[in-house]
Amino acid sequence: MDINMKVNQALRFRAFYLFFIMGGIQIGVGVIGGPKYIFTHARQDSWISVLIAYAAILIILWVMLLILKSYDNADIFGIQADIFGQWIGKLLGTVYILHFALTLFVVLVTYIDLIQLFIFPHLNAWLISFLLLSLVVYCVAGGLRSVIGVVFLFFLLSHWLWLLMYKPISLIDASHYQPVLQASMIDLLKGSRESAFTLAGFEILFVLYPFIQNKKHVWRPLWLGITWSAGILLFSVAVAIGYFSPIQLETIEWTVLAMLQNVELPFIARFDFIIVAEWMMIALPTILLYMWATTQGMKRLYNVPKRVTLYSLALIMAVLSGFIDSHGQVMMLTNFANDMAFWIIFVYPLVLLPIVKFKKWRQNRK
Repeated sequence: MDINMKVNQALRFRAFYLFFIMGGIQIGVGVIGGPKYIFTHARQDSWISVLIAYAAILIILWVMLLILKSYDNADIFGIQADIFGQWIGKLLGTVYILHFALTLFVVLVTYIDLIQLFIFPHLNAWLISFLLLSLVVYCVAGGLRSVIGVVFLFFLLSHWLWLLMYKPISLIDASHYQPVLQASMIDLLKGSRESAFTLAGFEILFVLYPFIQNKKHVWRPLWLGITWSAGILLFSVAVAIGYFSPIQLETIEWTVLAMLQNVELPFIARFDFIIVAEWMMIALPTILLYMWATTQGMKRLYNVPKRVTLYSLALIMAVLSGFIDSHGQVMMLTNFANDMAFWIIFVYPLVLLPIVKFKKWRQNRK
């Protein structure tokens, strides 16, 4: 496996699209229920937890860029092979592939759970996953630029949903925000951990980086994309705290959807049906990007053709999704994926950076 990738110019994309990629992969199904889990720890100071998570993500993103810029055009798979050797590098790369695949599966079954809960309670999960994964296979088979095109389009077509928050905003009780600064630092950090899980996805930069054309300009769109996603989460948390009572916010699972359900239009009886259906445009970019990253990882590490990985993984996930038949199972799977993601996304880059810099320093001395 080559450490630095040789990418055809036709397969590259401009750094400008990183804004939409970050916004597309971070604002997924987690935002719908995120305010509840953040509030459970930080209470009315949850907005502080979101800001702490935002700052932590920017630091990790900066660390990731320092690692990537230490090489000419390498991804995480090539970097690990260079630092740890082929065998250990493959093992660590496989962990990343499993993380991508597991996160993909969690987003898929969470959205299926959402559809069954609000629209079609008796519809078979296999049928829903088959329909969703058919779209995924069609898009990913077209290559990275097709995936980015869909992410870009869905980003533009889905964000009108946040304009519907005008109704919950008009019913906010300002007393719910008081007293401020009551949460302990431990509680704020627990809340920020939940916020960070909701905003996960930026680690895909480790795989996308070799495909970026103008690498000197990656920071601004990355920063703007992370800021946009964090702003959406902060907005959702702030409105949820003001709209719901503390008891309600601790018990309502799909917080954002519950707020949007109160929007009424004279020509639509069940507006929540449209919201859940439209949310596919928010969930699908996350699934697309993680599916592409998984196929790219298998190609880099084991030289498995991307289409073989794509069709095989789609079939496996379509079958497995049918066995996740309760919300409790979805939550158990989500918690496991979050625990795994914490070490891969937020801890591992901090460990990898000094090792990479030390090796480069030794090479320069020689």
